[in-house]
Amino acid sequence: MLHALLRTVDRLVSLPAASAHCDIPCKIYDPSAAQIAALSVIRFMDLINELGQKDSLTLADQALLARLVEQKESHAEKAKHEIRIIWGDYIKQPQRDAYPDIDALVHSIMLAGSACKQGIERDKGEKLLTLTNEFAAAFWDTKGLTTFTATCPYPPSETVVYPKLD
Repeated sequence: MLHALLRTVDRLVSLPAASAHCDIPCKIYDPSAAQIAALSVIRFMDLINELGQKDSLTLADQALLARLVEQKESHAEKAKHEIRIIWGDYIKQPQRDAYPDIDALVHSIMLAGSACKQGIERDKGEKLLTLTNEFAAAFWDTKGLTTFTATCPYPPSETVVYPKLD
């Protein structure tokens, strides 16, 4: 029924075709949101595993566990989303020529993010961050920027790729 209604509306209303290059103004892309989301996933996994070391969970602990799991999964999805936006809107043929494995890298990030949603093993979060850092390094290189790595100044104190801004 919905399809029939839409076909009727389509016949009655003639709208001009629209096209767009990206969701946001061009050149405003930054993988740091994905990196922070991946760091958050690791942190939530650490906190979940700390709760798991208790002999029993109070009602407050159980409520905290539910919130931690929800946030871990939300941040894993956010990391995937942020990478998908850059990949879909920014990565074009010149970037593919410079990084011929970029599509495989993005696919690996999607799988790693899903694995983080499915479990609480820290190594899965670390893999998501490693792959996201690899993507960030490639992204910044396509912008003509060199990168450096540093340990983030907050838990989980993992290594992150940053652009060197002169």
